Amino acid sequence: MNALGPHAPPSAAVARPGQTRTPCTVITGFLGAGKTTLIRALLEKADGRRFAVIVNEFGDVGIDGELLKSCGLASCPGENIVELANGCICCTVADDFAPALDRILALPQGVDHILIETSGLALPKPLVQAFNWPEIRNRVTVDAVIAVADAAALAGGQVAHDLEALSAQRAADESLDHDDPVEEVFEDQMACADLVVLTRTDLIDAAGLEKARAHVAAHVAAGVRTIAAAHGDVDPVALIGLGHAVEDQIEGRKTHHDDELDHEHDDFDSFVVDLADPQSPEDLAARVQAATGVDNVLRIKGFARVAGKPMRLVVQAAGPRVSHYFDRPWRAGETPATRLVVIGLNGLDRAAVEAALKA
Repeated sequence: MNALGPHAPPSAAVARPGQTRTPCTVITGFLGAGKTTLIRALLEKADGRRFAVIVNEFGDVGIDGELLKSCGLASCPGENIVELANGCICCTVADDFAPALDRILALPQGVDHILIETSGLALPKPLVQAFNWPEIRNRVTVDAVIAVADAAALAGGQVAHDLEALSAQRAADESLDHDDPVEEVFEDQMACADLVVLTRTDLIDAAGLEKARAHVAAHVAAGVRTIAAAHGDVDPVALIGLGHAVEDQIEGRKTHHDDELDHEHDDFDSFVVDLADPQSPEDLAARVQAATGVDNVLRIKGFARVAGKPMRLVVQAAGPRVSHYFDRPWRAGETPATRLVVIGLNGLDRAAVEAALKA
């Protein structure tokens, strides 16, 4: 992996004289906060704009990029979506991000705006710093950093669902480092935000929403707005064309990891589980929910082939909350299968997770 900071970036094509820089919006937020849902809703309200999307995931299998490709939207056709899996974009700018930008900017029809969905464990600051590399700065600018946060979880005083037991375990076990990597990642994401979108506000009442807003307010810079949304439904005017040029001011946004020249996600782990085809969506959802109860599990997501069904099943879990739906038929050339990505804190019991999923 390439560390960020003063290291020289690889060579890349430079914009033609007089060419306007393409605006990019960085969309960050913790695991399961609703980043992909927000992006999909935004693409559906493109109003003539032509978008490209870079999707980064922590894990070996790309789920979110595939979900966006399945939308079939004219505003962002499949060739405009670039997936960067099995790595954190904030750690692999030279190897992955810069080439992804090259690919997008070379699209024959051009793009009006680039959306960058970071993984739920990524730190936005190192990514934005990379926009100051001359080969990147001449061609693109960071319109804004938008942080997505789960209001329903924050209303309960947590970054994501059901972390109280995890925190209690860490505090009670003297062998564990008592720093909280989950909270630190969340705080770093909020510290870099120009705008915060609170999702899942339909699941809480007014008092809960105020608790969520207060939690966010404790970690964002003065003047940063927070807007509420259900199902990613936000007016694009609130998200696009903000013109912050964040790369010019990112150094002033202080985070927990400012002194780390080579940021690695040693606190987190992920693996893929291949399963036999479930007999029903409810059967798989029950097993996924059981697996989320294993200590240190933060997120489970993937696709499944349900016995006797021609459609692909999408399964997602953030904490104990599991959702599933059929999104499209399996395509010719695809190999229908049931594969799930599990993400959690380092040291999670893989055998226990697999046993729950295969029960």
